[in-house]
Amino acid sequence: MWRWTRKDQAADDRKSLEALAEFFAAATGTASGIGVSPIKALQCAPVARAVAVRSETLGVLPLHLFQRLEDGGKERADHPLADLLSNRPNGWTSAPQFLMELERDTLMNDAGAFAVANRVDGGRIHELIRLSPSTVTVETDFSGEPRYLVSQKGGGTRTYRWQDILHIPNVGGVCPIKQAREAIGLCMAMQGHAARIFANGGRPSGVLKAKGSLKEATIKRLKESWSRAHAGDASGGTAILEDGIDWQQITSTSVDLQFHELRGFQVVEIARALGVPPTLIFDLGRATWANAAEMAQAFLTFTLLARLKLWCGAVSRLLTTEEQKTLVPEFVVDGIVMADIEKRFAAYASAISSKILNPNEVRAMENKAPYTGGDKFENPNTTAGAPAPQQGAAA
Repeated sequence: MWRWTRKDQAADDRKSLEALAEFFAAATGTASGIGVSPIKALQCAPVARAVAVRSETLGVLPLHLFQRLEDGGKERADHPLADLLSNRPNGWTSAPQFLMELERDTLMNDAGAFAVANRVDGGRIHELIRLSPSTVTVETDFSGEPRYLVSQKGGGTRTYRWQDILHIPNVGGVCPIKQAREAIGLCMAMQGHAARIFANGGRPSGVLKAKGSLKEATIKRLKESWSRAHAGDASGGTAILEDGIDWQQITSTSVDLQFHELRGFQVVEIARALGVPPTLIFDLGRATWANAAEMAQAFLTFTLLARLKLWCGAVSRLLTTEEQKTLVPEFVVDGIVMADIEKRFAAYASAISSKILNPNEVRAMENKAPYTGGDKFENPNTTAGAPAPQQGAAA
């Protein structure tokens, strides 16, 4: 049973003040006049897609725990944490869902993402459970060592050691969505402006122009005639103009064209701020068959790899000091190119011919059964020729 203390009250008061500050920041927020909180930002389609790309791409990559070998190689480790990372962190959550939810938390919360490692039997990790970032307060002592205060549903808080919390941080302590809030606010402002135009019937395609003033009865009769010709089932009919009235079509101005360009630019701006190539959030205006593949590789190299390194560092923190000497968590990024079968098989062929992998190892990666003789490291593109026959002496 937890006893309510002044420290618990202080922690709750602190979180209430932080929530209030977040509310006012979102309400007063951007130069466009639109408050942008992380939750509201997801109503902006480019933001929602960029968050999905970053979290879902990381979530489909296998995360394994490897054992370092004396010869310098590595193999899958037999450790309780290994199964939690690659299979199910807990009974109700799959590994991909767990990774996606935590990476999504880092994109929307300054402090990052949190999960608690429940330990049994003298310290063995039994399960990993995601914590809502709003329930976690991070405190540090004079040396910088953190501890985690987690609000409980029944009231009060529980304190955890840093060894028992999987904490995926944001470098700098600010989440990407908050860093891009001005760009997101402008995009939402333009989206709202376009929506209001269409809510009012859209921009008219033209106007009726009279040389002089019209009487009330003429205006009424003209309006009824025009409506019958261009509304409902009669749309597309012929309107009869009278009293010298002319039809004048309205064409798009340079301002209209610039508005469309600005909307497209904001998509690129949001993609840039969140580290996602525009092609991955379906902005295909400048995409080609060549640069689309290159931008996907750039996403892995310049955005995703840094996140994977932070993840691996956070996971290794759950291990003891001795275990960290021989055990290393690592993401397998091969899954990113798995969809391109031509490139995948070309890479396999190169690895086999270079004797980096043997055929059975490649078959295991493709979920195929091994075959006899497939464990040999040899180049199938070269064969040892028969010895040259000896030239005998002439009889």
